Amino acid sequence: MRKYTTLLASTSGRRKKRGRGLAWLVVLVLLAGGGWFAWERGWFQSRKTVREVAPATNAPAFSSTKTSGINTTVIVRPLLPAASTNTDPARALTLLDVQVALDRMAISAGSIDGAPGSQTRRAVRAFQTRARLSLTAPSLGNFRVELTDLARLRPLAGSWFGKSEQGPLEYETLLELVAERSHAHPSLIRKLNGGWDGITAPPGSSLIVPMTEHAAPRAKASYLLIRLAERTLQAFDANNQLLAHFPCSIAARVDKRPAGELQVVVVVPNPDYTFNPELFPESPEARQLKTKLKLQPGPNNPVGTAWIGLNLPGYGIHGTPRPEDVGRTESHGCFRLANWNAEYLLQLVTVGTVVRVTE
Repeated sequence: MRKYTTLLASTSGRRKKRGRGLAWLVVLVLLAGGGWFAWERGWFQSRKTVREVAPATNAPAFSSTKTSGINTTVIVRPLLPAASTNTDPARALTLLDVQVALDRMAISAGSIDGAPGSQTRRAVRAFQTRARLSLTAPSLGNFRVELTDLARLRPLAGSWFGKSEQGPLEYETLLELVAERSHAHPSLIRKLNGGWDGITAPPGSSLIVPMTEHAAPRAKASYLLIRLAERTLQAFDANNQLLAHFPCSIAARVDKRPAGELQVVVVVPNPDYTFNPELFPESPEARQLKTKLKLQPGPNNPVGTAWIGLNLPGYGIHGTPRPEDVGRTESHGCFRLANWNAEYLLQLVTVGTVVRVTE
């Protein structure tokens, strides 16, 4: 009996040891799997600072090109030399690289800032039909400041009446111009250029910027899909293939958010804007104005550089003077896009294009 008890105790002890061993094995497998998953998703790389992806000042140039009206010299970045090829696995890219690569395919993560966020996650989800994300050219290059750029800068009046008395509503600062041309957040441009003040830059000087250029549209959009909850606008072709994905702003008031199926009725590049004081009761100036005001075109026009009118009076899809706020702030009813995305959308739609608005 004592032998049996001893044997039972010994067997039980071995079972406990095996159980603990199996438990530790499961833990190790889970940790290894989680680490692999995080690496594949680029979570470890996404926390790199902007300084880590900025090119050295003496980085060698290997080619020159003209992108979206920007004179650029593409430069190799010593910290990520492999990122200049088109064979990089997705995990070799920084978050800044990912945002640039997506933007080039008209899948926008918002104003490029190199930081994680909901708009980047939604852009990655929209891209998920592809197995790998890679760069066919480096993500950073040089913006050469020209006299024509400086000639466009002018102060913007602080009142609606003042704006109506101006000519074209151009950029206020060089930082604003450079950030919009490169689809970037102004804070990123400052950081990439050593805390540049965004104001002073002589003609001929160069600034480091993201190298962005939307891919040429491969087809016209069969329909647009706006998801109010996600604050995104997507364009699809006749085969339901994604053509573009953009963050968008929606109406602040729920009762001002249209739903269901709409249609495009007019497409206007570089539009002017009619300010109707009756639509802005929250504005003290609007309450005092007795007449409508006409504002000239320009990037600082209230509807930006593109207007796509819908068959609901007063409603449309348009650009905005504050692209970095798109998807974060709310409108009076229209759907706002960054100017560069609104301009691209102009190439995709025609009169009659269906616009579906869902929750």
